[in-house]
Amino acid sequence: MSTLSPALLAAAPAGPSLADFGKDPLWITIIKAVFIFVFLLLGVLFGVWFERKLISRMQDRYGPNRAGRFGLLQSVADGLKMGLKEDITPRTVDKVLYRLAPIILVVPAFLAFSIVPFGPMVWMFGQHTPLQLTDMPVAVLFVLAMASVGVYGIVLAGWSSRSPYAILGGLRSSAQVVSYEIAMGLSFVGVFLFAGTLSTSEIVAAQAEGGTVELGGFTLNLPSWYVVLLIPSFLIYAITMLGETNRVPFDLPEGEGELVGGFMTEYSSSLKFALIMMAEYVNVFTVSALSITLFFGGWRAPWPISLWDGANVGWWPMLWFFIKLVLVFSAFVWIRASLPRIRYDQLMAFGWKVLIPLNLGWILMVATVRALQVPENNRAVVFTLAAVVLVGILAIWFRFDTVLQRRREEKAAQIEAEFARLQAEPEAGGFPVPPLDLPHYHGAGRKEVPSGSN
Repeated sequence: MSTLSPALLAAAPAGPSLADFGKDPLWITIIKAVFIFVFLLLGVLFGVWFERKLISRMQDRYGPNRAGRFGLLQSVADGLKMGLKEDITPRTVDKVLYRLAPIILVVPAFLAFSIVPFGPMVWMFGQHTPLQLTDMPVAVLFVLAMASVGVYGIVLAGWSSRSPYAILGGLRSSAQVVSYEIAMGLSFVGVFLFAGTLSTSEIVAAQAEGGTVELGGFTLNLPSWYVVLLIPSFLIYAITMLGETNRVPFDLPEGEGELVGGFMTEYSSSLKFALIMMAEYVNVFTVSALSITLFFGGWRAPWPISLWDGANVGWWPMLWFFIKLVLVFSAFVWIRASLPRIRYDQLMAFGWKVLIPLNLGWILMVATVRALQVPENNRAVVFTLAAVVLVGILAIWFRFDTVLQRRREEKAAQIEAEFARLQAEPEAGGFPVPPLDLPHYHGAGRKEVPSGSN
């Protein structure tokens, strides 16, 4: 998706840089931190309501419509119920880690959102400040680090519960994050090669630069959103977002069918359970905001809004960022309502055998194009052809792997059928199975064992 904006916007400031951070008064920093905290809390409340309403519409039903107008107060009612409900702690759990695990889950989720840019430099209570809490030279790696720390909360929640289902859910989560976080980190490399930085504010600023095109007598500027140039990186990141946040179809750590509730099995519907669910939704918002920052131009307005002179100046960019965030979150909901959960072996094989090798090949191709200094006008063609080649290779591999899987399943079915035949026909070389007669009862509670049975 690309945007068009007049050359007049080239004179507008490209946005904050690393030099603009660390100069705010303490009270401005506190205001920004409180705003992010309140924004995420309200986002969780409305996110739960929006997800339930959207899924219900996709499934031809109403969804919450009793508490408040359009059911808007249903999330508030659920939050109050979980906050006031009796907190039951099983006797066998490790009480310290059992209570600490939800906190370890939710705190890194909030911290990761601190490096997300909401907009350019603005005037706030007489202070010229960026619409971003903080930034650092390795801001994107900070998000990955916070996501890794959050996994400890899942693992400790499962281990401290002293339940086999909870422990299996925690182990699944750790294995899943190891495989999918590697692929997620590799999907960022193409962005780093183009932007030349790991700072989120400077990555957004780098996506404002593009070539000029003459169209109908007008000179138009083409901002290079990285979703256009690096479409394989974005697609891989979009898949890893689902694996990183344990969302359908990759919600194996919480598989209700085989693990009851996964790592949160022993957590009653109380405040600790509410913290775990809050951490999940905040993580969804974080990875969605990161995808907007890295691939969709951050807070910059899309075309045709960017044709307006003041679209990327002042407080308006916060609106464009919020609209993009809602659209990405809607994609999460759409996927949840459309796709079934996959098997765990398929999940791990897809992460290690498909996403990581595909990512490495794409990174080598991007690095080669950058090293050869391909002209700006030809980069789109080169990357399009490269993306087509990679997708073709992936399709061939999927077809080959599917055929092999079918052959393995057919061979296993033949072995089972042969084993069943040998059991049914002892003369064919199998082992005789004694008849299982029904037992006969004599007297009060006495059972006679039938003759001929072992």
